[in-house]
Amino acid sequence: MTKKISAIWAQDEKGLIGKEGRLPWSLPADLEHFKAVTSGHAMVMGRLTFDGMGQRALPNRQSLVLTRDEDYQFEHDRVAIFHSVDEILDWYKQQDQNLYVIGGSQIFSAFEPFLDQVIMTDIHGQFEGDVYFPKDFDWSVFEEKESLFREKDAANTVDFTIRVFERRVS
Repeated sequence: MTKKISAIWAQDEKGLIGKEGRLPWSLPADLEHFKAVTSGHAMVMGRLTFDGMGQRALPNRQSLVLTRDEDYQFEHDRVAIFHSVDEILDWYKQQDQNLYVIGGSQIFSAFEPFLDQVIMTDIHGQFEGDVYFPKDFDWSVFEEKESLFREKDAANTVDFTIRVFERRVS
């Protein structure tokens, strides 16, 4: 397997991805998908996203937290603090894990040029929130490769589609 840098997130019909540091919806099936995809790999996120997760190191994953705050510290064997995209890319080159960019909006924008793959959960509904996926994301360099529709059920209150895009080879 060739390692990749991928973005993975869920968004509603308006591009909403967050509300007050958390997800604006409850979709256990999408969270299971997220866990299955990211387990055994590294995830990069901004400090606000990390704080919104309750500063938890998720099991079987390395968390890379990108922050401008040079004084920010967090002690955990599965959490590393970085202060630049270049530092994270250097780290990535020196190990064998995939790197999943999980948010927030500024982090998606910062890693856009380096993405090999995009895994987006399209939530078929509209929610209230305060953080949106970047509107200027360049979709023209990606091609949809997979699409999996999931119908709502007792645990998942809204339909959603998991879509996988690969960077076009130039």
